[in-house]
Amino acid sequence: MTLHDTALEELRASVAVPFNRAHAMPKSVYTSPDFGQLEQERIFARAWLCAGRAEALKAPGDYMTMEISGEPVIILRGADGALRGMSNVCRHRMSTLLTGRGHVRSIVCPYHAWTYNLDGTLRGAPAMTLNEDFCKEAIALPKVRVEDWLGWIMVTLNPDAPSPSQELAEVENLVGYLDMAAYTETFREEFRWATNWKVLAENFMESYHLPACHAGTIGGASKLEEMVCPEGFDDFNYHWILKNDLVPLALAHPSNTALQGDQRRITWLLAIYPSLLITLTPGYFWYLCLTPDGPGHVKVMFGGGMSPDWIADPAAEANLAAVKALLDDVNIEDKGCTERVYRGLSAGLSAPGPLSHLERPNFEFAQYIARMMA
Repeated sequence: MTLHDTALEELRASVAVPFNRAHAMPKSVYTSPDFGQLEQERIFARAWLCAGRAEALKAPGDYMTMEISGEPVIILRGADGALRGMSNVCRHRMSTLLTGRGHVRSIVCPYHAWTYNLDGTLRGAPAMTLNEDFCKEAIALPKVRVEDWLGWIMVTLNPDAPSPSQELAEVENLVGYLDMAAYTETFREEFRWATNWKVLAENFMESYHLPACHAGTIGGASKLEEMVCPEGFDDFNYHWILKNDLVPLALAHPSNTALQGDQRRITWLLAIYPSLLITLTPGYFWYLCLTPDGPGHVKVMFGGGMSPDWIADPAAEANLAAVKALLDDVNIEDKGCTERVYRGLSAGLSAPGPLSHLERPNFEFAQYIARMMA
């Protein structure tokens, strides 16, 4: 039996029990390089992944790049205004084409200057006229599926995956009243932490850690006894917190009369499998997009912004600066907590313990991993 088979068997046994007897996932699920490689093939190469906010690509020619299970991908805004995805590898000698983010009028290979239109079709190739088999019209960058889902750029290598609007219809039923697509992104950055991607995902999925891990920041903004962790769905889990006025931007704007009762102070925490994590409030949102980087590291895209009524407020800049400073401090606390967890996972005397009723999302995430890996 291989190492990843052992880890998968341990995981299956872990999720086969009722939730009220559940434990944290086995250590091997986090630390095995073989299991991590299989995750790339069976989860990340098949699922919808988030590349960020659609508004980040405003004009035709705006692009971003990403890598999905070792596959370089370009996402760009086409000349017709539509989002497009395509291979980021030249059809000539297979050089990668674009890096990072930016704006182009066409895609030019840095190796031999083969040039592609924004729809991926080949526009020109120098010094190819003497090749009798060369047909420019027959060459194009392979397409990759991309969809705008509630303002999020969702990408998949899987040609058979149901659309995000179909898979995640229950997300819209839960939080559609807040209209995520209308929120404006005001910051985005990237970093790399020394922990497993699932440790960071699980950290987001439960608010049980808030009073202790975030004692210096948001730990006092909510009460454990008021936290609700209902059963989730096959493709995401969620919970919510009723916030007090410690962070005014987390509440509905005073001018907002559409939101009533608890809608004015609910903070939603949405874990879209496998790796998009969204905190959504009536005033602002922030998100994490996770990319595994071996068992012991994770690359993180961290972004966020404000709802329409709060961004129209005269004090919007100051309000956002205060929230961003708070979120930066929260990230420092989460970094410390999640990196300590991975160090503990790697210790010989450690073992997974029983879960709290506030960690139902973690158990459902483990069930998702087990289903996909099987």
